Amino acid sequence: MTKYIIITGGVVSSIGKGITSASIGRILRSYGLKIGAIKIDPYLNWDSGTLNPYQHGEVFVTYDGMESDLDLGHYERFLDVELPGVSNITTGKVYKSVIEKERNGDFLGACVQIIPHITDEIKSMIRKTADVNNYDVILVELGGTVGDIESQPFLEALRQLRNEEGHDNVMFVHVTFVPYLEAAGEFKTKPTQHSTKELRSTGINPDMIVCRSQNPIDDGLKRKIAHFCDVAIDAVINAQDASSIYEVPLELYKEHVGEFIANRIKLDVDFASANLDQWESIVKSLEKQDTVVKIAIVGKYIELEDSYISIREALIHAAGSLGVNLDVEYIDSDVDALDLDALANVHGILIPGGFGERGVNGKLQAVKYAIANNVPIFGISLGMHSMLIEFGRENGIKDAYSSEFSKNTNITPVIDLIKNQKKIKKMGGTMYLGTHDCRIIKDTKAYSAYNQDLVSERHRHSYEFNTDYREKLEEKGLVVSGTSPDNSSVEIIELKNHLWFLGCQFHPEFKSRPNKAHPLFVSFLDASLRYFEK
Repeated sequence: MTKYIIITGGVVSSIGKGITSASIGRILRSYGLKIGAIKIDPYLNWDSGTLNPYQHGEVFVTYDGMESDLDLGHYERFLDVELPGVSNITTGKVYKSVIEKERNGDFLGACVQIIPHITDEIKSMIRKTADVNNYDVILVELGGTVGDIESQPFLEALRQLRNEEGHDNVMFVHVTFVPYLEAAGEFKTKPTQHSTKELRSTGINPDMIVCRSQNPIDDGLKRKIAHFCDVAIDAVINAQDASSIYEVPLELYKEHVGEFIANRIKLDVDFASANLDQWESIVKSLEKQDTVVKIAIVGKYIELEDSYISIREALIHAAGSLGVNLDVEYIDSDVDALDLDALANVHGILIPGGFGERGVNGKLQAVKYAIANNVPIFGISLGMHSMLIEFGRENGIKDAYSSEFSKNTNITPVIDLIKNQKKIKKMGGTMYLGTHDCRIIKDTKAYSAYNQDLVSERHRHSYEFNTDYREKLEEKGLVVSGTSPDNSSVEIIELKNHLWFLGCQFHPEFKSRPNKAHPLFVSFLDASLRYFEK
């Protein structure tokens, strides 16, 4: 029988529920258990695909093509798994499913209500995820904070789930914030007490409280929280700020989180078998090194780093595998004139994906600078499009552009809409999504990185390189180093006479892991180091 660990949050949002969930999963995985994860997002959107990155961070794409919450990226990186799209549940999905059933007459004329119909649907979706891969334990993270109106149906469904699955098969972990007031010179537990009281008012008593804090809290404070929140003292866990998110599993392990959970939900494990040696080596590889490689991320969502979180993590993984320290500088591309002085101080340039014309001008200037100065440059999705547009303009196609940005017939659309996308009008979930194969051409930088003929990568796009211009640009030095298996679509491009100029249509950052850095990111940083040494 699958066991469930429900993670809720209180006091403030963005408190670290996702990292806490992923860290718990990593510890349980060390016992040899098969771990799954679910993120519940209480917003009415069907998925994350149409959300502005400034509101919700990046959109993470699962292998089966679901545009989901960024926390699924944390789960995949920490657990080293590939999660299915059903691992992201939203209010939009729940209500759409229930309304469709009502329209089909599935409820036999009943008055459709929040309880039992919505709550039953939520439980059904959670159990469906359990059935997909026969998990031993599923982590269920509820987004937002306890007390949010939109979370109430989910809390009720989770309360029912505990009763239906049994006390020994479901436990609740509540993540709170314990602030330190400098003026008073002490920690304050009242926010945690009130947050726990709010959770208990829904009929849910937390089994464990994870206390986030900037500095360590002592046993006296833990006893106080245990007393007022009605939990055992060994169930009060301190998760203080860490220099790296990858340290959190080790810190929670030291607090005996794995043992408490295993005893609480009666997991049949051998505690002595737990092995976090590999994870410790990962953390050690990410520690500060003497050599620093400085990378510029040139994009338009730089005010919120979570907009490019998977790219940042993939760069960290690559730096760790090379034994160097990473320094990322975010440069705004939504400008008339890009900050070229900032580019002059970096060892490599990365242009991430995105949508829309805003910010493209700055990206084109970054490509121009990289070509002129032989600076390693890595373009992902729209980043690759920018590379092709600028290269085309410098090689005889002065009006090269993308039809995504202009319907003007005077442009030359070196980037154009995928043919089977031309009749699609809706925005949500209609792009070319999910995992697709890519054939790697030998004697290229891409092949040197992958060292294999066929790879699978995740996609999220509607526009691609217009192959009508492939031959013309190849004559000017463009190298097509990756294509779809039937050679109809261009997946990776390079330049012959450049230290490292590579763009890819897919999103390699989604498959990078701290223990398995993505080969393209490793190759990019390796070239950036060579540029730095030069």
